[in-house]
Amino acid sequence: MPQPPTGSIPPRIPSRIDEPDAISTTPQAPRATTPRVRAGDVQRSTVRPAGGSRRRPVGSGEAAVTGPGTATSDDAETPASGKPELAASGKAGAAAVANSESTNSESATPGKPRHAAASESAGTDDPDITPDSGVTDPDTDVTDDDSSARDEIVTGLNPDRKRSGSKSRVTRVKIVTMGSRVKWAALAACVVVACAAAFGIKQVVSNHPDTGSTAAMNAFAAAWSKQDAATAASYTTAPGQASEALTQTFQAMNARQVDVAVEKPVEYSDGTASFSLRTTWTFDKDHTFTSTSNAGARNLSTGWKITWEPAVIAPGLPIGGSIREVRTDATPAPTVNSRSGKTLLYLQPVNEIILDPTQTRNVAASARQLAVTLQPIAPLVTADVINQKLAETPGKAITAVTLRDSDMGVMTRNPSSVPGVTVRKAGMLVMADRRLNSPLEAGLTNYWQAIRDATAGWQVQMVGPGMAPRRLDGEQGPPGADVETTVDQGVQLSLGDAAVEVGQPATIMALDATTGGILGVAQNSYAADRAITLDTAYPVGTTLDPVLTAVDRSARDAQETPQAVLDRLGLGVQFTVPGASTPTSGPGVATIDLQSETSKMSMTNMAALGVAMARSSTGTRSSVAPFVIKGVPTKVVGGALGDLGADLTKPIWQAMTTTAKTGDASDLTAAPGLRALVGTNGPEGPGWFVGVQGGKVIVIYTEGPKSGTAALQVAQKYFRIK
Repeated sequence: MPQPPTGSIPPRIPSRIDEPDAISTTPQAPRATTPRVRAGDVQRSTVRPAGGSRRRPVGSGEAAVTGPGTATSDDAETPASGKPELAASGKAGAAAVANSESTNSESATPGKPRHAAASESAGTDDPDITPDSGVTDPDTDVTDDDSSARDEIVTGLNPDRKRSGSKSRVTRVKIVTMGSRVKWAALAACVVVACAAAFGIKQVVSNHPDTGSTAAMNAFAAAWSKQDAATAASYTTAPGQASEALTQTFQAMNARQVDVAVEKPVEYSDGTASFSLRTTWTFDKDHTFTSTSNAGARNLSTGWKITWEPAVIAPGLPIGGSIREVRTDATPAPTVNSRSGKTLLYLQPVNEIILDPTQTRNVAASARQLAVTLQPIAPLVTADVINQKLAETPGKAITAVTLRDSDMGVMTRNPSSVPGVTVRKAGMLVMADRRLNSPLEAGLTNYWQAIRDATAGWQVQMVGPGMAPRRLDGEQGPPGADVETTVDQGVQLSLGDAAVEVGQPATIMALDATTGGILGVAQNSYAADRAITLDTAYPVGTTLDPVLTAVDRSARDAQETPQAVLDRLGLGVQFTVPGASTPTSGPGVATIDLQSETSKMSMTNMAALGVAMARSSTGTRSSVAPFVIKGVPTKVVGGALGDLGADLTKPIWQAMTTTAKTGDASDLTAAPGLRALVGTNGPEGPGWFVGVQGGKVIVIYTEGPKSGTAALQVAQKYFRIK
């Protein structure tokens, strides 16, 4: 076969290596791919050093191949003898290394086709020499998608291995690689590192040990959770301001428990850090408020400190501000109504006049000035009264008087102008009719307040200088129902006028003779000072002599204990009247051997007796418990009420009739059909009056000298003005 001229390129003959053993691989060596080489061309192989991209030309005699019958560094032509021969001698192993990286995507020149860049790298301008591009080579049928492809380094042929191809063909070995995939993975890693470096975020690219920022954040949160304002403030850049703001917030929130958690801490390379604080406040009724605030930290010469600003406590908190938890009440507030449905008590804005002895240099002078200021509206609040209150609570503020808004206009001087005096706005349940005054007011207020408490809500507010309170969170339910009572406003007014008839302690109560509903209770200031209540048991003296005699006879006839008979009359039990009474310890009555001088009864016991007698007179022979709130029963302990026999009630009713007609109550006028029991416990009292007249039961208790006579005086005044 004639040889082609020098420099010419013989026709390419398609060839394929069918035997994979024709090459050997070395995993430790750099990856190499091999372009096609035509017969007569000279290929210069380059080897990339392990740590860089510099290419080193292979020396003479190591990789040069010429002629169609000679093997190239990519492949070896099988001689006619059938034995494969090495392409060169000497450093044959190194010469056989075909590391033509021109086919790798890393050697591509920007702006040029990839096959052109590969040709330049291989030392040839032949545009037909194409790199690995993932497409099918027209001469080899080998593609980059071949699942059996591996990164391979050609080190030479095995001379003992017989090839199956034509001996005159130049065969190219195409190495299929994952180069492009490796390149993109490396590129992605570089982008991440570059971005992290640009923003200086240490935690993104490395796992450095804590340099103190997280420790400072956690210490600050732990102190906050303990509500330790001073310790928490010490971890900030402004301890004084932080301590003041935190202390004010802790006091205003008044939380049972605080839980503070650090979230999303990030430390930056410039000595700063950022994080979030998630704070959960838990209050007494187990309602909670949670807020999340953003904060920062700085690495100072003294270590990491929380950058203080009020917004650390709550987002948007101004300087000098705080957050607070307050109670809210449903509107409209319930009212306390009389038996006719009219308003008896209602919520009204009031002004508490407070004198604080620690806020004035001359307490006595302030007391005198305050008394003069109050004289037009509260003449009974004298300097002596004010000084007495101050003496009862040394060193503490006292409320001299509570006035309605309309009362404030009567005074010619503002009470707050007196040294040590302040006026505090508040809400109070007050009588709609200012003429009325009753011991029932305290009991009804307690019951009304219980309803308000049950329907109360809560609210967390942000407050600050020059800003209106801003709601952050809260809950509020519907308002409670109005309180319906048995109180008769007309009767209550008459009772009040009657109670002031005498200059000694006197308390008067009126009840419905059929139902036992309390129509009103009044007492004078002397009784109020003595703290006379409806529940306290007082000696009855001779008042119950006719009753005790009838009880003893009835018990013998019925073969039962006298105590059981007393219980059915309402005398041997203790009553707790919602809205009227305060429970007391021990029994409400003591009837040892039925001796009147040792017996004690409360006003509710005597009232139950009077109602039982009135009901028996109309044919209803049973007792009922006194009550003041409609639909709310009175609690009875120590015995049971029950039916009453005529053998018991008739003698008692007859004794009451005799007392009213010919006895101690016979001088009372303006009381037709009166039935009464009158008695005293000696010259010094106390004195009692229990009467039934006009469908009402009247019970009067007085103390002091001639208390029996005082009780009759109060009764006479009531009958006259009722």
